[in-house]
Amino acid sequence: MIVRSVRRCSRTGCVNPAVATLTYAYADSTAVVGPLATSSEPHSYDLCEEHAMRLTVPRGWEVVRHAGEFVAPEPSVDDLTALAEAVREAGRADLPVEPVDTGQGAGRRGHLRVLPDPAED
Repeated sequence: MIVRSVRRCSRTGCVNPAVATLTYAYADSTAVVGPLATSSEPHSYDLCEEHAMRLTVPRGWEVVRHAGEFVAPEPSVDDLTALAEAVREAGRADLPVEPVDTGQGAGRRGHLRVLPDPAED
């Protein structure tokens, strides 16, 4: 079975897989673009290869860029475990579903969408 990484480029509208992580060192006026971090951090940005290579910074700032190739990471057991736990959590019957009008007749809880079972209709 082939499992693809779920981390995508942080740039708006880009659907390419992330291969690099951008972190700002504000005190040094430096943007650091390195290999993809093992986990997503709140103050860093995942970038695809194109956006990692084309990154520009304001005048007076410096870019420190990884010298090697950016390679998409292989999925890990942690990725699969996190996905399985999210699916299990979404399917828990003991948690109330707070309906949100999405215009599609579906309830929503958190970032996962709960769809009505067509077999129950």
